[in-house]
Formats: sequence, C-alpha cells, structure tokens
Amino acid sequence: MAQNQGGGGGFFSSIASSFSSFKNQVNGLLGYEGLEVINPEGGTDDAEVEAQRGRWKGEERDSYWRSMQKYVGADITSMVTLPVLIFEPMTMLQKMAELMEYAHLLEQADNCEDPYMRLVYTASWFISVYYALQRTWKPFNPILGETYEMVNHCGITFIAEQVSHHPPISAAHAENEHFVYDITSKVKTKFLGNSVDVYPLGRTRLKLKKDGVILELVPPPTKVNNLIFGRTWIDSPGEMVLTNLTSGDKVVLYFQPCGWFGAGRYEVDGYVYNSEEEPKILMTGKWNESMSYQPCDSEGEPLPNTELTQVWKVAEAPADDKFQYTHFAHKVNSFNTAPKKLLASDSRLRPDRYALEMGDMSKAGSEKSILEEKQRAEKRIRETKGKEFVPKWFDMTDQIAPTPWGDLEIYEYNGRYSKHRAEADKSSSVQDVTIANTEFNPWQFGNVAESD
Repeated sequence: MAQNQGGGGGFFSSIASSFSSFKNQVNGLLGYEGLEVINPEGGTDDAEVEAQRGRWKGEERDSYWRSMQKYVGADITSMVTLPVLIFEPMTMLQKMAELMEYAHLLEQADNCEDPYMRLVYTASWFISVYYALQRTWKPFNPILGETYEMVNHCGITFIAEQVSHHPPISAAHAENEHFVYDITSKVKTKFLGNSVDVYPLGRTRLKLKKDGVILELVPPPTKVNNLIFGRTWIDSPGEMVLTNLTSGDKVVLYFQPCGWFGAGRYEVDGYVYNSEEEPKILMTGKWNESMSYQPCDSEGEPLPNTELTQVWKVAEAPADDKFQYTHFAHKVNSFNTAPKKLLASDSRLRPDRYALEMGDMSKAGSEKSILEEKQRAEKRIRETKGKEFVPKWFDMTDQIAPTPWGDLEIYEYNGRYSKHRAEADKSSSVQDVTIANTEFNPWQFGNVAESD
C-alpha cells in the first residue's frame, strides 16, 4: 500500500534505507582516534587507508584539521575561511543557475493539461540539478552585492544577487514564456569533524504561466562526507516535497541514504498525490541518471496495461573534466551566456574565480583574500556613514517563512532588472564585457582598496 506524505519512500523504497551508511572510525592514526571516515563503496579497506585518500596533502590536511577542531558542532556557514584547494571556479550564484539546464521540462509542464503529470515534469526538473550538486568542489561564497546574469538558454532571463552577508542569503529570479522561478536561498550547517550537514533554509516557488499554477519546494538536507580525510562525497537522504499551492496536490519523493557497499545510493522513489493524499502516479529513478513514472491505483500499485516511462535523463558529461563539470556548467561559467552590457558585479568577473579557472591556485588564493578584505573595508565605510546595504534587484519583505530547519527572511524580485535588461538590449553598444576590460565591482560605496 502507498504511504502518505510522511511515509518515507512509497512503493519502491529500497531495502537499503534500513541500513546505516558504511562507517568506520580512524583508530590507528595518532591524534585522529574516533574520527569518522565513510567509504560509500564499502569494500575491505579500513578507515585508516581511506583517510589517506582525497585531495588534501598530508601536511595541509593535518594543519587544517587542527584549526577546525574547535568548530565541531557549530554552524560554519560564514565563520571559517577555507583554502582555494577545495574550491571550483564558480560562485554559489552561478551554481543556482545550473537548475535551468533542463528547462524544457517546464515547457512540457506548462503545456500539460493533466495536473498530476505537471507535477511529474516539475519534480523531475527539480531533481535534475542534483547531478550538478554532487560535485565535491566548493563554489566561492558571493561577495555582498555580487550578481550573476544568464541569457541564451531556452529564452530564459536569469538574475541572482547576494542580498545579505551575515547571514549569507542569495536571491534569484528566472523567467521565460512558460514559467517564473523565484528563490530566497539561505543555508544552515553543522560541522561534525570530517563531515558537514547542510540544511536548505530556502523558499523556492515556481509559477507555470498558462494556468497560473504555483508550486513550492521543500528539498532534503545534504551531507558532505569525508570533508578533510578520505575521498569527499555527497549524499542527500530525506524527503523532497513539491506542493501545488493552487490545488493541494503534491509530490513526495524519498532520497534513499547510501547503505552498505553503496546500496541505495542515488535512488529516489515516491508518488504524486492528489489533494486527498491518494497516490496517482508513482515515480522512481536515480538522481544522477534518470527519472521515470507510471500511473498507479489507490494502493500505490502500478495500473494494469501501463508501463514505466522515462521522463528525464541526464545529459552526457565531458570525460575526465577536472571539476566534474557538465557541458551546461561550462556554459554557465562562460561569457557565451552573458547578456549585452553585463553588470560589473557579475560572478564571471571575479579575479579569484578566473585565476582558479586558469589553474593558478596561488593567485586565486591571494585574489580571494583581497576581495574579502575589500568587503570588510566597505562594511567599515558603510557603518561609518550610518548606511545599510540595499540590494538592487530584490527587495526585503516583512515576510518570515518557516522551514523545517528554521525561519527565513524573504526577498522578492522587484522588477527593476527587467527594465534594465530591456534598456541594455536596445543599446547600440557593441563592446563585449570580458575579464580583460572590466574590473569586478559589486561595491556600493566605491571600489575600496584592500589597505583601507
């Protein structure tokens, strides 16, 4: 029988969910006794062997572990300076745009007359980004006032802005002829020594334009394993709930936890429910491969004379890519998706991000430090003048949205970017903005020097 929205997985729930992840503790390395190292593949290697793997060199790893021990149990979202060794040449604002890759699913949803199939398409769209989220490299934290713009993909205009520094909050808006997407994104973390739990305190809403349907997403939390010792890997066990706020229909999908020897890893199972919480369509697949659906009866069993049908499949990715980028991730990072008269606050123009993209880790580290000091200097100037930072493209509202992990201050798109973009597109200017001719400038109180 199908389980309701709190049932944890539905008809296709894997037996792996009854197992805890393959875990072991480092007991043979002096100074690291009891440190948890998790090998998702299982196998016969002990924790001491797995702990020696990963991208950290021994001396760097040991030094970083000593500096991080005091933060165990704490939220490290904005209190820790991290080395560029673990970064990818992309910011969090750019990573937010990776959800747009499979936007054709939203066109299908918008044109669909069946309310339950709409949820199949939209849920698959939200799942599709997890293939990109499994990358183990950390994106750069955006500077306050930093933006990211994207065009030239499925007719979408995308704008994201870092609207708060403490706490770090990003807001984004995307739109084409079929949908409007809005998100206020904030995370809460808990550092556990060799892993970190990431809780998505965000509000995500999607509007399908044809019928005005509004959907709201609550994603599962994420766990980053083997952060310092061992090969880093990511898991997102828990429920994803996508609710049609117009009708009360919803999708409840269960992301299976990684079990012994990798059993259940990547698997997603669940149902589309009507407003009476009766299952209508079952969904199953793997978030790193594909999703399929099949009509079901009120018990959650597949209907006779129906078959499992694939709705989404991950696109082929480049082989042996250093940062595990998809082809779309490279587009997000390039100037090919930048609009005319790109804002000087755009993530592509960050010198630290660009240096890392060019393979100069030393320069990336120094440029990152310079930007962070400039941000602190601008804050001092702002406070001296008695001013507050004001986002350009989003307005803070008086709304406080509850989430499973805490309350969230809501920022709403104010529409000014649409006017700005329309004027820029009409401009006769033909000069392209590049890293060579435009300095990164998110500052509202002058481009302060790092020595200020």
